[in-house]
Amino acid sequence: MPVLRSTVLIDAPPRTVAGLLRDADVAAAALERCGHRLTAPVRLLTPGTRVRIGVRVGPGVRVPVHTRIDAVSPSGMTSTLVAGPLRELVHTVVLTPTGAGTLVLDELRWTAPFGWPGRLADVLLLRRLMLQILAARSEVLVERAAALAAGPVVVATAAVRAGLLLIAQRTRPPALAGRWELPGGRVEPGESEPDAVVRECREELATQVRVTGRLGTDLPIDAGVLRVHTAELSSGAPEPQALEHAAVRWAGPDELAEVDWVDADRAVVADLVALLRSDVPTAERA
Repeated sequence: MPVLRSTVLIDAPPRTVAGLLRDADVAAAALERCGHRLTAPVRLLTPGTRVRIGVRVGPGVRVPVHTRIDAVSPSGMTSTLVAGPLRELVHTVVLTPTGAGTLVLDELRWTAPFGWPGRLADVLLLRRLMLQILAARSEVLVERAAALAAGPVVVATAAVRAGLLLIAQRTRPPALAGRWELPGGRVEPGESEPDAVVRECREELATQVRVTGRLGTDLPIDAGVLRVHTAELSSGAPEPQALEHAAVRWAGPDELAEVDWVDADRAVVADLVALLRSDVPTAERA
């Protein structure tokens, strides 16, 4: 099985790079620079998402390739071939933090069809094509990472209590009214992200929270970059109220997949389910 490895150093933390890797807009921009096309059902790719790539092999000739995202996390991403001319294709991206940024290691493993003609195509076409795509993606990652670093930050709060997650139903804008989200908002100039989480929960929910960590990757959105912070209600804090939402409620891990989420928050549902299940004592899960 042929193996191709490539590395690039990106001046950004792993969570940011991982967020850009899962951004279909980034992948589409990189492929477009090489003459290819990508179609995805969502902007933020999650495990199970299938994407279609139209690989340009000649003027007006594109070969369809379908891949599936198998895993995505702050440490990297994995995808596999679902349909296409190759018998097998696995793409693994590993992210390693360094003092100068994040080292991105791409590993592509594939099995070509058609015996020796397929092996010849590997040498003459496939390796060059893959290296061109990875080089273009590296260029886009560098550009987008710089743009995110200079842009606004929005925080979302994954507040957990006894294995339940606090979710809030939006009232605006009209396109999002009725859908559910993690409470939060934009970080103000000079404000830290944890302080913004505390302030937003006080203003939106009339309660006090204590920030406990980060969840998942950064999430590129139209407003900048969204970062999800985990939290718990402070001791003696009042029950959250829907001051700026239509409703708030506590939801269990088995409910989250069926919630009508806003698009960005849906991207972290798998992380939220894992968080809730780890918050419930073993005896309660049995």
